[in-house]
Amino acid sequence: MNIISRFQKRFSSTETTPRNSVDNPHVVNPATNGSYKGKRDVGESTSDEAIRIFRPRILAMVLVVSLGGLIFGYDTGQISGFLEMDDFLRRFSDTTGEDGPAFSNVRSGTIVGLLSIGTLLGAIIAAPIADKFGRRISIVFWNIIFCVGVIVQIQTSTRWYDIAIGRWVAGLGVGGLSVLTPMYQSETAPRQIRGALVSCYQLFITLGIFIAYCINFGTEVRGDSSEWRIPMGVGFIFPVIMAVGICFLRESPRWDYRHGKIDRARATVAKSYGVSEDHWEVQREIREIKAKLDAENVGGAHPWYEVFTGPRMAYRTALGITLQALQQLTGANFFFYYGTTIFTATGINNSFVTSMILGGINFGTTFLALYVVEHFGRRKSLMTGGLWMFMCFMVFASVGHFSLDRVTPQNTPTAGTVMIVFAALFIFGYAATWGPIIWCITGEIYPSRYRAKAMGLSTASNWTWNFLISFFTPFITAKIDYRYGYVFAACNLAGVLVTYFFVCESQGRTLEETDTMYILHVKPWESSKWTPPENEDLVTADDLNLTSGARGIRKTEGQGELRKESVPGIEPGQEHDPEKADMSGAR
Repeated sequence: MNIISRFQKRFSSTETTPRNSVDNPHVVNPATNGSYKGKRDVGESTSDEAIRIFRPRILAMVLVVSLGGLIFGYDTGQISGFLEMDDFLRRFSDTTGEDGPAFSNVRSGTIVGLLSIGTLLGAIIAAPIADKFGRRISIVFWNIIFCVGVIVQIQTSTRWYDIAIGRWVAGLGVGGLSVLTPMYQSETAPRQIRGALVSCYQLFITLGIFIAYCINFGTEVRGDSSEWRIPMGVGFIFPVIMAVGICFLRESPRWDYRHGKIDRARATVAKSYGVSEDHWEVQREIREIKAKLDAENVGGAHPWYEVFTGPRMAYRTALGITLQALQQLTGANFFFYYGTTIFTATGINNSFVTSMILGGINFGTTFLALYVVEHFGRRKSLMTGGLWMFMCFMVFASVGHFSLDRVTPQNTPTAGTVMIVFAALFIFGYAATWGPIIWCITGEIYPSRYRAKAMGLSTASNWTWNFLISFFTPFITAKIDYRYGYVFAACNLAGVLVTYFFVCESQGRTLEETDTMYILHVKPWESSKWTPPENEDLVTADDLNLTSGARGIRKTEGQGELRKESVPGIEPGQEHDPEKADMSGAR
């Protein structure tokens, strides 16, 4: 039987039972106190000790690495308050309103948005730096860059462009960390709790936003430069802790193995699972890493554009870019960047308090997401969350446009209250679903060979839309007021459709199993029922010996089979001989 037929026979079936903690022994059952004994492949080690998932080492990794999210969240949350602080307005504003100094839409949009421009660039260049120098060194580097940005901002007294430039430099650091944090976590975490651990990145983003709101609330009454310099100075603490803490953690085992540090990679995997190095789980994971590296070396050099031409990579790269864009287009940053200004416009006496309450809801609800992502799956959670947020924005926008007195909002207190309530309900839905789960998915859908570059592109999409929303929101709301919410409502509905038709369920699966589903064109709406064959090697992009450019074998649309296309250097009749032909996977 030729190799193409074997692939078709082994991986064409999608009939199975759902993967859960009962049917699937690789999913952690809470009743076992965070340990389990999974299925061992035939011929593997006799070491069968229980895998201990929830241990101090894993907790330390989560707390230290997730600080990358806290840094981003804190910087996002503090600027919302700065724009309403009296001393900040006196020093850096460029117009005068009814209540005194004020920012023009251009200046406020520039100050807020330049962070996102920096993060966009940082996200793009973070991947090659991380691939060359390692995840840990890169994390230290980007934390240093962020600290430089904070110093540029905090030293100025009257130059608004120092604030803008400092936020751009800080954005470089935030962008790099936004790629490296979920990447390091997905490559290092035990697969049974990978989704929850990667979701901690979003949890720490919400924690950072909440901390910033609380500190802004405490300092905004001071009346001098300390009201904004203190929050800026506090932001210096987190990158220092992260840069020092990462030095005590181990490098990603996948990066170590790729650079010849095999023993260290094996030791890291063993420590991640809390077992000895001869445990079957460790041996299997190391074998999978080795197979990927061997296949990549046989295939020769692979240029960056293979993130579009590789095995089903055009689909996955576009999907990651779209999901990250849709996360921004949920409208969450409409509240996080301009929440204080928005709630002032609804007639709230102290909008700092309202922002702090919403930040608390955002942070508290994200704990729920750690449960949701592993118990309800990615697809159901995203679709439910999208519909929830659609409903919230429809009410928020309708009340804001039709019921709120925008000239004298104190005349319509009920409308203002309703808007606050549905803003809180929106934050609840976002924090439990789209906030954390998108980072989880984009850390799972790419094969190891392309993960750094593809995650860089998807994260760059996030920051591009982050900038567009942060910069243009003042102009848009000035023209169409709260009807802006209808735009976000439509985007949330679009997110539901994209999830249903294009996102495969990866709950409880290894990264290699997820890769296989995409290569084999498993229908997303049937993906939760698909399971890999027992005791068989998976077809993954990393295991295929690709020619340069990753062109060759592709899946016939609708046929459920693989067909061979022209590949330079392969003689007729040799297409299916694994000893004579290089291969590429389905696109």
